[in-house]
Amino acid sequence: MKQVARQARAEGRSTGFVPTMGALHAGHLSLVRAALAESQPVVASIFVNPTQFGPSEDFQKYPRTIEADRKKLEDAGVDYLFAPESSEIYPPGFRTWVNVEGFSERLEGRVRQGHFRGVTTVVLKLLEIVQPQKAFFGRKDAQQARIIQQMARDLHLDSEIVVCPIVREPDGLAMSSRNAYLNPKERRAATILFRALDAARISISRGERDALRLTAAMREALRTEPLAEPDYVELVDAETLEPVTRLRGVCLALLAVRIGASRLIDNLLIEERDGSFTTTL
Repeated sequence: MKQVARQARAEGRSTGFVPTMGALHAGHLSLVRAALAESQPVVASIFVNPTQFGPSEDFQKYPRTIEADRKKLEDAGVDYLFAPESSEIYPPGFRTWVNVEGFSERLEGRVRQGHFRGVTTVVLKLLEIVQPQKAFFGRKDAQQARIIQQMARDLHLDSEIVVCPIVREPDGLAMSSRNAYLNPKERRAATILFRALDAARISISRGERDALRLTAAMREALRTEPLAEPDYVELVDAETLEPVTRLRGVCLALLAVRIGASRLIDNLLIEERDGSFTTTL
């Protein structure tokens, strides 16, 4: 992989990179299309990263569908699939870690301690191996994308971090590999994340700007679904990830909700433009 990357760079070609953990769906393929529109060659990786899973999380049962994924990437036009073994990424004696302080302890980091240390470490390693001009991430994992942007900025990486829109099912559920864990009843219940965020969107369209009232609207919507157990409901500044009291600049409404044995996340992007606010689910 490093030899391919060096050759592409020597030839003046702009490599695009889509890092994944496999179990590919239309959301991943939207990132591939974004990369193909701007880059050649395009590299996708599949690596289920053990260091971002906590001891009670789903590393062993995380879906692994390598042959189906390979076919999807080939059909989509990806030039290279990089699928390393864990022993290649974390060789014996490995002891170097990357942590974005201040961002990694909040929200997902508060619930999943050590998660983002594993994410940032593996992403930095993948970026160093693939050497892309642009790397493409989805906005569904908004905190992760912001942390990776900060890491790239702080470490003066050559790679530009491109954040792409959320891809949703027809009923609004954000596409995720973990949706495969849901049984039919849980799958129907999972649309409550979209409906809760939509409640905030409607409130904003009617002029609400107070963060407490907006998070209350989301919590009220979540209470209508008996299977939904919220981990957090927050409204934060998109740059700092700090809570806000009123909408200003660019904000994110963020949800993490347990549905049965699955834990799902989603968000609403809120942007101020000329004194008014636009929202993107």
